[in-house]
Amino acid sequence: MAVALSLLLGAALAAAGCGVGAGADLGEVELTVTRDFGAERVAAPLREPVSESDTVMRVLDRSFEIETAYGGRFVQSIDGLAGEQEDGRPYDWFFYVNGLWSPFGAAEYPLRGGDEIWWDYRDWSASTRVAALVGSWPQPFADGYEGERHPTVVECRGGGAACAVATRRLRAAGATLADGGAEDAIRVLVGPWSRLRGDATAATVESGPQASGVYAELSPRGGRFALRALDESGEPARDLGQDAGLVAATRRFEAPPVWLVTGTSAAGARAAAELLGAAGLGGRYAVAIEGDEEIPLPVEGR
Repeated sequence: MAVALSLLLGAALAAAGCGVGAGADLGEVELTVTRDFGAERVAAPLREPVSESDTVMRVLDRSFEIETAYGGRFVQSIDGLAGEQEDGRPYDWFFYVNGLWSPFGAAEYPLRGGDEIWWDYRDWSASTRVAALVGSWPQPFADGYEGERHPTVVECRGGGAACAVATRRLRAAGATLADGGAEDAIRVLVGPWSRLRGDATAATVESGPQASGVYAELSPRGGRFALRALDESGEPARDLGQDAGLVAATRRFEAPPVWLVTGTSAAGARAAAELLGAAGLGGRYAVAIEGDEEIPLPVEGR
């Protein structure tokens, strides 16, 4: 068990408890369990009915054999796959609801019908807190997060045709589109990286996965920006072409998440916008595109 991770998560991992009574039926949630940033399924996705008393921990415990640590605050093992050091790198279980890392523990997280729960066993040596990911599409646009729906604002920053594509795909996914000004809005920034990097949240990508949770590097090269895919340890793994695109999500503190539909050029941003949909994003932390090739991030480095 990685003691350092427990200290980092701190209050975010609350003690597991048992509620009183089942409460009203709320519909179904989807439960996905994977490893290595979604690259491998531990089990087929499940649909589980939930009631008012259910939490993320309860749903997991009903469907899998689990072991906990630190007084029930931390999921140590799912079906025998336990947190440990592999080749000197730490691996543990992390969970997301509607594409967002939770600010509180699995035993405290209440559920609503339609929620998408994703547990992933991964290397966290490069990033202890990947706060948002894209692989639960159409969440969080369709049903919100942390128990509330939120409007979506598309910020077009030199994206041209990419903005129209992104807006159309978001509307089809069930997003409630707003013109801006809503403090609780999920922001979708669309355009080439040279235009997006001025945003404070987007700019965290340039500080690496530990700051943004995004396993990609966008940096100046030859008078323009270049996109490089990183591996699970945060090391450079692949340089992408001049019109490469990227779809990623990040979040600063408890502010609404920010999605990035971007690229090294306007053409790259357009290619990224075409990825918006379950086929392009499902089960992935982030996705780059080069030509016709979709590249899940991080890329395998070993």
